[in-house]
Amino acid sequence: MKIVVLLANGFEEGEALFLTDVLRRAYFDVELVSTTGDLMVEGSHHIRVQADTLLDDHILESDALLLPGGQPGSDHLRDHPKVIEYVKAFNEQKKLIGAICAAPIVLHQAGIINHRSITSYPSEEYKKLFVDAGSHYVEEDVVVDGNIITGRGPALVLPFAYKIIELLGKDSTPIKRGMLYKESK
Repeated sequence: MKIVVLLANGFEEGEALFLTDVLRRAYFDVELVSTTGDLMVEGSHHIRVQADTLLDDHILESDALLLPGGQPGSDHLRDHPKVIEYVKAFNEQKKLIGAICAAPIVLHQAGIINHRSITSYPSEEYKKLFVDAGSHYVEEDVVVDGNIITGRGPALVLPFAYKIIELLGKDSTPIKRGMLYKESK
């Protein structure tokens, strides 16, 4: 299975890179895709990362589209017309779309969260935005509603990644075990 992780300047490094790492441990073909027009993308904490490729229509052939949070990275994704076009296309095809932290604002911009349960970084601004858009805002670490999975933030990237593994039809148990992950009680 092919998975795309979109990077914009100001992305949350931990969310993007740890997510990619965990999914590659599960033997998914994960591609870091720059939305900036340059393969080098700078994260919100000034860590520069080289993407695998640039944004273009090839991503439509992927099975899942993942959006790391971070600011201003999430705003850059939200304001990128091609990103919105691709999010809508993935949703129409019922392909998996994941957004963590601030990135659910991209789903809002694409108009695909009405009557959906979602979560995000726990700010009143985001909560109001999503509720006003007709979403059911859930204060849980990871929320799945149909083909959309959302997560709260950087410290929760592991349960977010493990749930994506499961949604894509694989057992996350061996990955959790290998990473010494223990579920919180």
